[in-house]
Amino acid sequence: MAGSKAMSAINPVFTVRSQPRVLSWRGLKRSFRLGFKSLWLHRLRSLLTVLGIVFGVCSVIAMLAIGEGASYEAQEAIKNLGSQNIILRSIKPPEEQKVSDKGSQGYVLQYGLTYTDLLRIKSTIPGVTIVVPGRIMREYVWNITRRVDCEIMGTVPWYPTMRHHRVAQGRFFNDIEMDSKANVCVLAGEIVSSLFPFDSPLGRDVRIGEGYYRVIGVMEPGGRESAGAEVEGEQAGPSLSRVFIPLETAKTRYGEVLMKQRRGSFTAERVALHEVTVNVASLEQVLPVAGAIQTIMERNHKKKDYAIMVPLEKLRQAERTKRIFSIVLGSIAAISLLVGGIGIMNIMLASVTERTREIGIRRALGACRRDIVVQFLVETALLSCSGGVIGVVVGLVIPFMVTQLAGMKTIVTFWSPVAAFGISALVGIVFGLYPALRASRMDPVEALRHE
Repeated sequence: MAGSKAMSAINPVFTVRSQPRVLSWRGLKRSFRLGFKSLWLHRLRSLLTVLGIVFGVCSVIAMLAIGEGASYEAQEAIKNLGSQNIILRSIKPPEEQKVSDKGSQGYVLQYGLTYTDLLRIKSTIPGVTIVVPGRIMREYVWNITRRVDCEIMGTVPWYPTMRHHRVAQGRFFNDIEMDSKANVCVLAGEIVSSLFPFDSPLGRDVRIGEGYYRVIGVMEPGGRESAGAEVEGEQAGPSLSRVFIPLETAKTRYGEVLMKQRRGSFTAERVALHEVTVNVASLEQVLPVAGAIQTIMERNHKKKDYAIMVPLEKLRQAERTKRIFSIVLGSIAAISLLVGGIGIMNIMLASVTERTREIGIRRALGACRRDIVVQFLVETALLSCSGGVIGVVVGLVIPFMVTQLAGMKTIVTFWSPVAAFGISALVGIVFGLYPALRASRMDPVEALRHE
């Protein structure tokens, strides 16, 4: 034992173990320099390889931005209806539509919501806080020689609060104007430019039918959410802007029977209310109250002359659709990244074959397998990361151009560029790992013999 210790002391080489070399910053820097020079020697091939990653990354960002924008607009339109609201609408039953198409003289169609329905809902269903009735007539709105085809809606002063539709200029009519049946109106923002292209409409008079109304306010654009919207049992009609007048004024000016005369045919309809918005105290009560309203309406209406829409249900459905839409668009765009990764693997495998002799020389000069792996991984990382950066820039520009040129709303979320770039870098490294390992496993002697 003493002899062995002495031998170790005399010959320390027997006790020294070879330590694995740690990849230093200097060695990594040299690998980056060699990788860049190798890619620069084949600039066109490298550019074509990078384009696969660029198209993949920009398509992921752009498609998700377009899908997010479309989903946002759909959800905002539903939110404008009020998540705690239940909307009832009068619809003409199919059998009544056939009668009206014949244009029978002296025949009055009677259908839809009534004031009795409102009393039943308010008195029998707990949780109902506010009810907003509405009556809709279709008329031309005139300003001297300018006219616009609109829906004239008679409603109550608290309509904007209930339907989340704000007044942009002026004000909405109040209770005093409602009770006095004043001839005042509030214009939708979309028709102001058609009726008053050069001056403000506030304080001016417009002609609706045979009467004149003083304009006291203008609503914000984008509040056209109910007429023509699709609900169960109702076909979507043409999208018309609205002009709001007090409900009592509408009852006095238009009466109970609405008469229409078109191309020789004459129809008359008796509809007390075309639209009723029921507000519920809490979100948890919305669906139960909607079920109770459905039961009341079924008991008191022999014909299916009404439709019930619950914005909360449509909002949840829109959110589910958004998730599915994002997954589908993301999957389609991810295929482009996969194709780009396959292109990187193909190019790197070809590069390994071309540089067999170079690999053999490096191994003969002392480079270990890890050095070869690092060199080829650096090249794939440069390709994928540069393609990812360019793709992110292009992907951010495309939604902006779509918004400016096509008028579509696009929303670029923070995570989509980050995720797209991260996936592109990961794809490059994963698909470049096999060519790098294949290059490192070459026999140096056989590699030096390669021509």
